[in-house]
Amino acid sequence: MTSAFDPITVGGTRLANRIVMAPMTRSRAHGGLVSELTAEYYAQRASAGLIVTEGVQPSVIGQGYPFTPGLHSAEQVAAWRKVTDAVHAEGGRIFAQLLHTGRIGHPVLLPDGLVPVAPSPVAARGQLFTPEGVRDFVTPRELTEADIEQTIADYAFAARNAVEAGFDGVELHGANGYLIHQFLAPNTNRRTDGWGGSVPGRIRFAVEAVSAVASAIGGARTGLRLSPGTTNNDIHEPEPHAVYEALVARIATLDLAYLHIMEAGDRKLTHTMRRGFPGALILNPHTGDRPTGPEELALIHDGTADLIAFGQLFLANPDLPRRLETASPLNTPDPATFYGGDATGYTDYPALPA
Repeated sequence: MTSAFDPITVGGTRLANRIVMAPMTRSRAHGGLVSELTAEYYAQRASAGLIVTEGVQPSVIGQGYPFTPGLHSAEQVAAWRKVTDAVHAEGGRIFAQLLHTGRIGHPVLLPDGLVPVAPSPVAARGQLFTPEGVRDFVTPRELTEADIEQTIADYAFAARNAVEAGFDGVELHGANGYLIHQFLAPNTNRRTDGWGGSVPGRIRFAVEAVSAVASAIGGARTGLRLSPGTTNNDIHEPEPHAVYEALVARIATLDLAYLHIMEAGDRKLTHTMRRGFPGALILNPHTGDRPTGPEELALIHDGTADLIAFGQLFLANPDLPRRLETASPLNTPDPATFYGGDATGYTDYPALPA
């Protein structure tokens, strides 16, 4: 029986175990730059089989939250190099998650009068926190075909920057209502050209973005995260099966490192996507109102997934694989320190005694 603590090769990367640190926004990057504290944070968690970073914007206009990092400038590449060096020094493996937030953002976060962009000019319901207080989401600017091509090129450029910064690979964030997901969902993609309308049109942006990144850095260093059926960020997908089965069929030919599924409760669709995808499957399983816990390791044992992603528990337990393997007590995460701030709730969670 396969164990969560067995090694596995994902793409071209050998992982020490099958426990993944899920991407988690921490909002501690000032001026788009990660810091020495960020390097310490990720190095503390290097015993993960794989770390997937917080969302990293591939372009200036891809930013949707305050104090998030980028990978579109030489200065940002140099800052991330300190992080990857620290993780590798501890024997870890780390992928950068490339996140373009699309319509989820606000002009006060962007320079030069820019506004958020999206497949269609449909504002998300809700609000977000900005340095100027809580603001309603605005109506985004609809991407032109030239804009779409540039955005795809931005993903590839950021992926090359990630490799230059020392990352083992990248994950494209196609989940949780952000730009790639906005192209997939019918309530956010109302286009009638070749980038919308039918299922082939709505999956086209995802396919071409992943293809461009795989061409730039190799499929073995490229992953994709999806969240079929989620309602995050005002997404509505009444018939996800047709969309995601078609999408998986298209990306199955690209020899990607992995597919990362964040479940919204449809385990049948998870099984269908797993059967259609030839690479490794990372699963962030649907657990209701509680964080992913030790009990979800059984999903590796029964073959549902190859790896399991842990979010909040990894935030609070830098040595989570050891704690899971030894059934040791777990630190409790403090939601008050999830976003922003200093080392408190970031690098000060204790590890088990040596």
